[in-house]
Amino acid sequence: MAGLLSGSPPALLLALSAVCGLCVGTELSFVTCGSVIKLLNLKHNVRLHSHDVRYGSGSGQQSVTGVTTVEDSNSYWSVRGTGDTFCHRGSPVKCGQTVRLTHVNTGRNLHSHYFTSPLSSNQEVSAFGEEGEGDHLDEWTVQCGGSVWKREEAVRFRHKATEALLSVTGEQYGRPIHGQREVHAMLGPNQHSLWKAMEGIFMKPSESPAGSREYSHIHTEF
Repeated sequence: MAGLLSGSPPALLLALSAVCGLCVGTELSFVTCGSVIKLLNLKHNVRLHSHDVRYGSGSGQQSVTGVTTVEDSNSYWSVRGTGDTFCHRGSPVKCGQTVRLTHVNTGRNLHSHYFTSPLSSNQEVSAFGEEGEGDHLDEWTVQCGGSVWKREEAVRFRHKATEALLSVTGEQYGRPIHGQREVHAMLGPNQHSLWKAMEGIFMKPSESPAGSREYSHIHTEF
């Protein structure tokens, strides 16, 4: 997966077009499996971000941060199923469903564990695995208020193994990632753990003439 969807938004669109065939833009009000999206932390106005920079302490795995830049392609994440639960491309993500969020440019999954985060001493969040394959610590449960994850609503992501919530509390890094915010996990729900789907490529299911499901429509926003 790493490299297939990497690069600028036009490159993302071309890559998905090659996978899906001819794609038609369609308005969607919910997030679907297979979508490539950016996630905005509503309290701190930063997008979930990663890059090939490793933590200097803790796990030493690829760091995950929050950035204020809107255009950065390192803020794209693919919504995928887990080892136990298949996520059919184009199907709405349900509230309470467990997913993996795979960083598009590096192919590593959003991950957490009991290592201590470097700035706030909360639970470290990293990116782990290769080409979208990691382990059970890559699994996050989507917490939302209705039946499916709606794009306009604030949601939380609870780490399945540790039950901590994906959060930002505002601590900023120095060099080499000056100004980027620490992303970590915390047990208690609060305003720091609210996220919203923003820019991205949203997959939509469609029916083929024979009646079998084909996932060939996308809606793009950059």
